[in-house]
Amino acid sequence: MRVDAAALDDAFEARGWSDGLPVVAPTRARVNAMLACCDRPHDAELGTMPPRHGIVTPEILAVNAVMAGCRPAYFPVVLAAVEAMLEPAFNLFAVQATTHPCAPCVIVNGPIAAELGINGRYGAFGPGVRANATIGRAVRLVLLNVGGAAPGILDRSTQGQPAKYAYCVAENEAESPWPPLHVARGFDATTSTVTVTAAEGPHNINDHVSTDANGILATLRGALTDMGANNAYLYGQPTLAFGPEHAAILAAGGYDRAALGRFVFEHVRLPRDLWAQGGMAGMFEDRFPDAEWKPIIACPEDLLVIVVGGFGRHSCWLPTFGDTTRAVTRAIVRADGTPLASVAELAGSGALSSPAR
Repeated sequence: MRVDAAALDDAFEARGWSDGLPVVAPTRARVNAMLACCDRPHDAELGTMPPRHGIVTPEILAVNAVMAGCRPAYFPVVLAAVEAMLEPAFNLFAVQATTHPCAPCVIVNGPIAAELGINGRYGAFGPGVRANATIGRAVRLVLLNVGGAAPGILDRSTQGQPAKYAYCVAENEAESPWPPLHVARGFDATTSTVTVTAAEGPHNINDHVSTDANGILATLRGALTDMGANNAYLYGQPTLAFGPEHAAILAAGGYDRAALGRFVFEHVRLPRDLWAQGGMAGMFEDRFPDAEWKPIIACPEDLLVIVVGGFGRHSCWLPTFGDTTRAVTRAIVRADGTPLASVAELAGSGALSSPAR
């Protein structure tokens, strides 16, 4: 049956099933092609998604992945990301319903990131790569259509942010001087993973002058001392996404992830006489009643560090909703729980290049 694209978009928009962009018609054939990259029962209940508590199944996820324009090979990443967000530590209800402009950021590590062509280099947080754009968009459509987080209804974000359309990136492992994020979080380097964190959009950190670690750290300290960020009052797990040049300078100066966490914990602090004047002063005094300098993380281990981007001396940081939500990392696995080494194992190599038709 021929589908009229304009009529479909109008119908989906009228029913609140769209993110405002045109969608791909989720025909039976397209959904089946997506599910060919899933070895679980297609009606298996994976949980319920707040705040509406809609039931999550692989088939429902596949419908939204088709609508987002995903290739079938991307589906295991979408599935793992959604399962990570459903873990209690992530506190998806709060993330979905808050007035804060956070959005689930999906960070992909391991061999599958390269296999699927998920961008971790130039413009990785921006447009231009189908894997990043459609995996991130699929997650958003699921949050909207299954979780019910429609703007102004159950999603109460005061202003929102562009990352609520799509927020998916790979770590640039090849040009990182440090072990990748998933290894730092306890996984084997050959295991493919997704990490989800409830983050604001990237805040640029520009330093084209510094040639040693001390200079980069001084710039970092100034950029992260942000009285308006939730981390200034609610701690949490902000992400530092270093460009390869900044990362190389820091590594040459003896800084690894642990040292960077210690630096941020010890030196990125707001003075009491500043934060007592505005922001969220008075609401969270019990967290730091005697502190003259308030850190933005509760302990050094709460800082997430990744390498993203191409060359050019820019980095960025991703403030978060605070410590009411925790970053969650999950392996991309088969139905039996064993790590998935390659998506091609599920549906053949054709899934990597062919859209769901």
